[in-house]
Amino acid sequence: MIAEHASVVLLTELPESGLVTGDVGVVVHVYRAGEAYEVEFVRYDGTSSGTVTLKAAQIRAAGSKDVPHVRELAA
Repeated sequence: MIAEHASVVLLTELPESGLVTGDVGVVVHVYRAGEAYEVEFVRYDGTSSGTVTLKAAQIRAAGSKDVPHVRELAA
């Protein structure tokens, strides 16, 4: 199970939220012992790109071998 406040990597495209595979977020709430997670995605200026509820299969914990990557949000 991924803990609250852990960094996670998105594994699925979420076009309705403007999120793509590889985007990094932070778990803000864990549902039903890890069946689902509330994840916040934040821009580098500190503003939120949104908070979404995701199934466990849609994210994975970020690890020490991951490298953050920057992309611009579509207008």
